[in-house]
Amino acid sequence: MLLLLLAFQIVGAVFVQRLKSENLKAFKQRVELTPYVNNSLIKSLSTANSDKADRQINTALTGNNNQNIADVQVVDAKGNIRGETSANGHAIVGQKTTDSRVKRVLYSGRSFSETTYNRADEKHYYVSITPLFSSGGNNNTLVGAVYLRADLESVYDSIDGVTLIFATAAIVATVIGMGLAILISRAITRPIDEMKRQTEKIANGNYSGHVHVYGDDELGELAQAVNNLSVRVEESREQSESERRRLDSVLTHMSDGVLATDRRGNITIINDMAAQFLDVSSADKVKGRSILDVLGIREDYTLRDLLENKDTIYLDMSDQGRDQVLNAYFSLIQRESGFISGLVCVLHDITEQQKIDHDRKQFVSNVSHELRTPLTSLRSYIEALNDGAWKDPEVAPSFLKVTQDETDRMIRMINDLLSLSRMDSGTAKLDLELVNLNELYTYILDRFDMMIKNDSNDDKEKQVKNYSIKREFTQRDLWVEVDPYKFIQVIDNIMNNAIKYSPDGGVITCRLVETHEHVLLSITDQGLGIPKKDVGRIFNRFFRVDKARSRAQGGTGLGLAISREVIEMHNGRIWVESVEGKGSTFYITLPYEEYKEEDLWNEDQG
Repeated sequence: MLLLLLAFQIVGAVFVQRLKSENLKAFKQRVELTPYVNNSLIKSLSTANSDKADRQINTALTGNNNQNIADVQVVDAKGNIRGETSANGHAIVGQKTTDSRVKRVLYSGRSFSETTYNRADEKHYYVSITPLFSSGGNNNTLVGAVYLRADLESVYDSIDGVTLIFATAAIVATVIGMGLAILISRAITRPIDEMKRQTEKIANGNYSGHVHVYGDDELGELAQAVNNLSVRVEESREQSESERRRLDSVLTHMSDGVLATDRRGNITIINDMAAQFLDVSSADKVKGRSILDVLGIREDYTLRDLLENKDTIYLDMSDQGRDQVLNAYFSLIQRESGFISGLVCVLHDITEQQKIDHDRKQFVSNVSHELRTPLTSLRSYIEALNDGAWKDPEVAPSFLKVTQDETDRMIRMINDLLSLSRMDSGTAKLDLELVNLNELYTYILDRFDMMIKNDSNDDKEKQVKNYSIKREFTQRDLWVEVDPYKFIQVIDNIMNNAIKYSPDGGVITCRLVETHEHVLLSITDQGLGIPKKDVGRIFNRFFRVDKARSRAQGGTGLGLAISREVIEMHNGRIWVESVEGKGSTFYITLPYEEYKEEDLWNEDQG
């Protein structure tokens, strides 16, 4: 609307000004005296007889019937008024003119014209003063001037009328233009507003709507571009979300801990495994903290050291409740421009690896030590026999007996190591049978009862220990799937230890009971017991509480380790409870499922 008003103002001003100029020009041409009148006035002013001349001038002025001319006055060269057309103008005929404009024309000989406004009657007038020259010979002589005043109201009324029409047309055109502008602007702003709302939805994550395409013009192309943008952004976001979920899933299920920081070293990302390694209950508690404080390495390293460090950092996170050693690998988060925006730290748990390395070294050391002792003994006795002891009938048999015992001990140790190796590698297999555990347990204990009797009969002259085996069995028959040979081996190992460490006159109590889903066996001795600090290591390979006594009795230090492996292969559990000085109790549990007699009969028939 402002543009239309401004345009109409400019056009109107130019048009009205042009119209005024043309109307004034035409009006001036209409009010000019005809050449005949001018010639008549010049002739009259040139006449010597002033009375006759005045009558001729009056006649000439009276004959002019131009209604636009309000007043005509004729002045001679001396400034005397010679003629006047106004009603009261005859009184001033013959007087000197007092009009300075007339005097200026008579003096300069140049025409003068102007437009004036009379405040008395509130009218515009056109004043024209034209010098009159008589032609005589080669020179023109100024004989007077004609003062002409014409009423311009008709011209201004015409201009005002045209101006009013133009203003009215301009107002009507402005109103119509404003209406059209509103319609056009709505046609333009409606799709723009729809695009605005759609872009706001896109910004808020809603990609369901689409902008209506009203045409093939620029707005239509823009609307189509917004629709395409919505689809592309939705696809891009879905892809980003998919990648983020995939990354979160990878980070969550990684066996290594991952931490990411910003360029100041403050943690921004931590996965569950890293939180578990660092004993952090919630990842939010460490976000925003410095990685130096979270890893506890501020005293040893700076952030610049981590940025420049190419080696692995070992973190010992062990405390009283757990053993944990971590490897920390650091890498830079670097843009293509080379700007470092953060760090990525990968934590790898090497506790088990170090434990395995330590156990391997300890195992090699123990095997070497255990084999060196009998080999040293064998070498000594063989050297003695080689030096002539074999000729002594009293010494040679005992030397050979010791050599044989040490050889048997090494063979047993090697066989036990082979058994453990097969169990560790998973090549050892169980030959499971459904057996009556009451009868199998009784059979094993009967063998030890027989051994006790034989030892008492064979070694009457020797001082031997007296001990007894006490049975406390459930009356129900318990049928369990076990490998009889390996199960006998386990009981033999525990019973042999109980016999070795039981005092003279001691009682070994063997129990067999049924729990809800398990069968529980226990063997209790009255020996010296196991120190509390050694209870957790009693099933380790080559571990002995009393090393000297164990070797003297021919033990390999592998029996309980083999027993644990065998029971675990049966999906069972073995443990020990002991009080130093009061004896030990070994417990074994095996999975148990009650069988009915008809089921057992059907299986036997099958």
